[in-house]
Order: sequence, then C-alpha cells, then structure tokens
Amino acid sequence: MKVPKYYRVKEAILTLIADLPPGSTVPTERELAALYGTSRTTVRQAIAELVVDGKLVRTQGSGTFVAQPKMMRVRPLSSFSQDLALDGWRPGSVVLGISEVAAEGELAEHLGVRPGTRVQRVERLRTAFDEPIAHEIAYLPRTLPGLAEQLAEHGSLYRTLREEYGAVVTTVEDVIETVLADPMTADLLGVETGLPMLLARRTAWDADANLVEWTESKFRGDRFRYMSRQQIDWPDPTLAGPSGDHDEAC
Repeated sequence: MKVPKYYRVKEAILTLIADLPPGSTVPTERELAALYGTSRTTVRQAIAELVVDGKLVRTQGSGTFVAQPKMMRVRPLSSFSQDLALDGWRPGSVVLGISEVAAEGELAEHLGVRPGTRVQRVERLRTAFDEPIAHEIAYLPRTLPGLAEQLAEHGSLYRTLREEYGAVVTTVEDVIETVLADPMTADLLGVETGLPMLLARRTAWDADANLVEWTESKFRGDRFRYMSRQQIDWPDPTLAGPSGDHDEAC
C-alpha cells in the first residue's frame, strides 16, 4: 500500500512533538518543509490533520502549538461541570444571553409544548481553564424569573434548576453526531471554519418524566471526545429455550 507523503510527514511531526509539553511552539511550515525535504503544501495538510486530531492547535497570528490532551465526557448522566471537574479541568461558562422566545416547529416538538408557547433560551460559551471549547444553547419549557442572577451565582445550570427551582434532572438522552464549524461557531470558539465538531442534542427529564430541558451543544472536535460506559444485562440461563440458545445483540 502506498502511503501518502503528507501522512509520512504527519507521523514525523508526531514523533517530533512526542516529548514536548502542551503549549510548546511547533516549527513553522517553512522550517518543517526544509526539515523533511517536502513542500509547504504537504506540511500544511499534515498539520491540518493533526489539528483535527487534537494533537496541535493553531492560533491566528501566533503560530502552531502542541495541544492539551483531549477532554472526555463520560456517560451515563453527568453534567458538563461535573465531567471536567472530575478530570481535573477547571470548568467555566460565559452567558451570551438569556431570553424568552416563542417555541415553533421542531423546538415546540422537542419541548412538548404548543406552538407559540413562551420558553426560555439560555446561550452560553463553555470553557475549560478559560479556553472556549463548546457553544451551547439550552431551551427550558417554562420561563423562570431571576434565572440570570441565579445562574451567575451557581454557575451550573443543573445546580441552579435543582436548588432554586426544584427541577431535578434524573434522566437524559443524548444524540451525538459530527458537523463542521460554521463561521459563527468558529468565531466564538476561536477555531477555523470547517473544523469537525461534536454536535450533542440532549433531552432531560425529572423523576416524574417531566421535560426539564432540550439543549444543543457544539463541542470542538480537536479538544473533546465522548466515552460511553454501559452495563450489559445477560439473559438468565435458567430461562433458555429447549435448545439452550438465546438471542443476543452485540
């Protein structure tokens, strides 16, 4: 199998940065091209993939640097703040806006309300060590007075809902897919347009199956990954049929 030249350069750069701490400056495209005897175009393609892989980070006007290790979200139920805190990261958020909007179309369906119902929209920039890593828009099926002040005090939306409004999230459903960063999202997160993102759509309910929130979050693909942990319930062998066989899904 013929290995593309840019891929060989990519592997060489990985070896070059293997022992460098996060934040270390990477040689320029011109320097790397000279080092590996190739064109800047080939080096640029290799670096682009390393950025997507989360190994390097580019800062406009400053250069290319060794990236921090990817953060991880662990399933099942946990909040953004809990996930990062447990992994030793310092979670934070910047509230971009809290407003009342009329739920129409798909939003009304997601929230289980009549079209035109006034609901609350909470838009935030999620951070770790003050670095923007996700753009999040949460919708609540009812308007909550004083939410801006309470959220500013508690930081965590789930904690605010629980302690101030008696809405306790007990069950969530996450639907995750990949998308590319649009210009607005890229600007908010300080990344290049077209960077692969993780799009997570979450529906959350309380213990009585009342819907608490529907949220759409876009996470930087170069800084985040998901891990899902589930328990497998094997069938009881005493309930096997005459043949002793079970239907199993893997």
